[in-house]
Amino acid sequence: MPPAAGEDALPWGAQTELARQNFAIGDERVPVELLRALLVLKAAAAQVNGALGRVEAGMAAAIAEAANDLLATDDALLMQAFPLSPWQSGSLTQSHVNVNEVLARAAQRALGRPVHANDDVNHGQSSNDVVPSAMHVAVVLAIGSRLMPALAGLCATLAERAAEFDALVKLGRTHLQDAVPLTLGQEIGAWRSQLQLAERSVDSAVPALLDLALGGTAVGTGLNTHPQFAARVCERLVLRTNAAFAPASDRFAAMAGHEPLVALHGALKVLAVALSKMANDIRLLASGPQGGFGELVLPANEPGSSIMPGKVNPTQCEALAMVCWQVMGNDMAVTLGAAAGHLQLNTAKPLIAVNVLRSLRLLADAMQSFDTRCARGLAADPGRIAAAVAGSLMLVTALAPHIGYDRAAQIAQHAHAHHLSLRAAALAAGIAAADFDRWTDPASMLGPA
Repeated sequence: MPPAAGEDALPWGAQTELARQNFAIGDERVPVELLRALLVLKAAAAQVNGALGRVEAGMAAAIAEAANDLLATDDALLMQAFPLSPWQSGSLTQSHVNVNEVLARAAQRALGRPVHANDDVNHGQSSNDVVPSAMHVAVVLAIGSRLMPALAGLCATLAERAAEFDALVKLGRTHLQDAVPLTLGQEIGAWRSQLQLAERSVDSAVPALLDLALGGTAVGTGLNTHPQFAARVCERLVLRTNAAFAPASDRFAAMAGHEPLVALHGALKVLAVALSKMANDIRLLASGPQGGFGELVLPANEPGSSIMPGKVNPTQCEALAMVCWQVMGNDMAVTLGAAAGHLQLNTAKPLIAVNVLRSLRLLADAMQSFDTRCARGLAADPGRIAAAVAGSLMLVTALAPHIGYDRAAQIAQHAHAHHLSLRAAALAAGIAAADFDRWTDPASMLGPA
């Protein structure tokens, strides 16, 4: 698909070439997921226009075939036909025209007669309704094909680790200070539950994304399109994607605002928060191995230092945490972009699309990497864990119901001040050894009395 010589060899037309010059901003390209969604829509639109008699049947078939041929290529080859930066018109008109021109030229080569990018490929459509529809299609497909499988895989791994360590009693910590015991399985299970809550948030945001602006054309009225066009295109999308896309009940709102994408990205931020908490917990619990907590043992994936031999760093935790913080920053960009619309059109569509799709891709890739290269190989150091439990003064909490809060506090404070074990301080305060051992058994402190 790369151009040979002369304008006629280019896969795109004059408007795309002009946009290349007018919007030479940065080195990013329009996300491939969005381009693929546009091609899916164009294929369906051509077939519907052919069936409705709005575009000559042979021409409509050639346009649809051109779109499907592009969809069958790999991303690198596909992107050779779509050279534009996302930093262009806020309606993404230049990239929409780019798609129309590429399909028109491909269909024209197949037919041996003219195919018009606007009159034929874009019949009954506008950037203002097609682009937001493509944004929804791209996001829904990315959620189903990338994000949710990666999240489900990580949750399954955490469930396995939680079951493996369900009976391993360890020291709890609040305010980064010693607290009462729990099991390592309970600690890991909490990470999984936080991720499952985020998963439900994402799930709850998807239905609104299934409503498409398609059929609204320029401002939402549907001028110049067939009354059945949007519904028939959505029927074809459902067959192709297995997602229940349908025309939005209010196309004016679907074109002027992007609240469904804001809500979805808010759910991605919830996921990022939960993942960041887990990553930080793991790297803290694995700190050391001698000078830190040292309770978890990380897989040694690569050399941790260029100068310190044998060092194992929490690299997967760091990568995951940075992705999460980037997603939090993306959320602000999405929020500002969605709030920036005026009247009948939001004109920050590329900004919103780029950031939502970037967050989806980053989170999916980071979760998959973390699952494969950290969570599945996560191990525990039972000796280190047992020593921390045995040396904790917070087992004194179990004494309070028997001797009172104030007396228990005095014992703990005495033990700390004189570098005694809690047991020694309790016995010195007159607590019988058998009572102390029975009351402060860590395994009996894992639930209600």
